[in-house]
Amino acid sequence: MMPRVLPLGDAAFTVEFGDTIAPGIERQVRGFAAGLTALAGRHPGIVEWVPTFRSVTVHFDPDRVDPARLADDLLALAGEGRSVTASGPLRTLPVCFDADCAPDLADVAAAAGLSRDNVVGLLSSTEFTVCMLGFLPGFPYLGGLPAILTMPRLVTPRLRVPAGSVAIAGGMAAVYPWDSPGGWRLVGRTGSRLFDAADPQRPALLAPGDRVRWQAVGRDAIGS
Repeated sequence: MMPRVLPLGDAAFTVEFGDTIAPGIERQVRGFAAGLTALAGRHPGIVEWVPTFRSVTVHFDPDRVDPARLADDLLALAGEGRSVTASGPLRTLPVCFDADCAPDLADVAAAAGLSRDNVVGLLSSTEFTVCMLGFLPGFPYLGGLPAILTMPRLVTPRLRVPAGSVAIAGGMAAVYPWDSPGGWRLVGRTGSRLFDAADPQRPALLAPGDRVRWQAVGRDAIGS
């Protein structure tokens, strides 16, 4: 699929690179997003951009930007085919897999035909990649989940998922940075802070392209 630029209201464009979730498309998205820094210098009215699995939405001030010119420049940048192949930093997060921190772990193990310890071993030995942030500030969608652990979402979502909960759904893993409702299956919990609003330069701990590993720890190591 060739990149295309789609209007999103009168103050944003979405640049699409494909219609599936795939590593090659994710690398194109990150390469395009990296190039937007220079493009924003030529279009000071660009406010921000939001990368996803397969697209980037560019928000702008319509009173300070010529939309037609910006659309042309976005398409030209997308057509350069930039692709980020380098991985981001590796971040190891402590995770407790005790029953009170991982209420769905036993069910996941049973569905996969594995022991609970086998599942913990798989999760702890896997290197995940942050594909995108979304849903909540700092919420990372992590690719790399072993196929045997692919699970559907819960039929009835929880009204409250504790902050720091490590979860899986479909073929992905994630970490809830805040207390919130959620329908992913909870398989652990970390004490690492995923989002810090007091840090204006990088409020989110993780960024697309970062690599993540879980380090199994005891309940005391993650705090509350």
